Amino acid sequence: MKLGVGQMAPRVTENEGNIARLKAILKEADEKDIDVLVLPELLNSGYVFETEEEVEEAAESIPEGRASKLLLAWSEKDRLVVAGLCERADNGIFNSAAVFAKGNHVTTYRKIHLFQNEKDWFQPGNEEPPVVSYDGHRYGVMVCFDWAFPEVARILALKGAEVILHPANLVLPYCQRAMITRSIENGVFTATANRIGTERDVTFTGNSQITNPRGELLTQMSEEKAGVGWAEIKPEEALDKMMTDRNHLFTDRRPSLYSRITQVPDD
Repeated sequence: MKLGVGQMAPRVTENEGNIARLKAILKEADEKDIDVLVLPELLNSGYVFETEEEVEEAAESIPEGRASKLLLAWSEKDRLVVAGLCERADNGIFNSAAVFAKGNHVTTYRKIHLFQNEKDWFQPGNEEPPVVSYDGHRYGVMVCFDWAFPEVARILALKGAEVILHPANLVLPYCQRAMITRSIENGVFTATANRIGTERDVTFTGNSQITNPRGELLTQMSEEKAGVGWAEIKPEEALDKMMTDRNHLFTDRRPSLYSRITQVPDD
């Protein structure tokens, strides 16, 4: 199975340009026969907003919006795509990841961990990140800053995810390395699709990557170039959770000793 990550440089106020960039990435993914594709966070809107009007103008309903329709159409050829979208809903605007497969809108995950100024523009999601089935395998979804909370990847793995699909707009230098750890500690593949470029003095790190359950980099893109990177994977390899011949990543856990993780911190 060909797992792909797309890099692009969406920009605030360039709604038509963002659609054109998305079309170019989808065309390249089509030409490379990608089966499962992950695209960056907020690809329809850009990231560095200055006003609520900019957010409102860029947001779209899922799956009725322009970007959604392109993604839906791309998925019709028996494919799965996960893309970060600025979503307009009845109860607010969300930083979301939409999942499309085989010409259907499967689900939308609304980012639960908002980063920096995202808190000014978006409502946080309040539902557990999803795992979806596609062609006999299980795919989990998280968005960008969720990487800093290992509980998210662990929940996805415990729900049966063999591959974690991760749209992102990364500015900190740590995430790509952290996703290697997420792969090792959960025994899963990860695919982080990051954006590139500088937008309003904020520079994004690129380096979209795919890791395997042993934490090995299967592919990593450049810091600056748009396009699609990919790796051939066997998702079922993530079903083996044995780290040694006597250590299982899940059955060796001691959940009764971890209750502090779920305690709400004092203000």
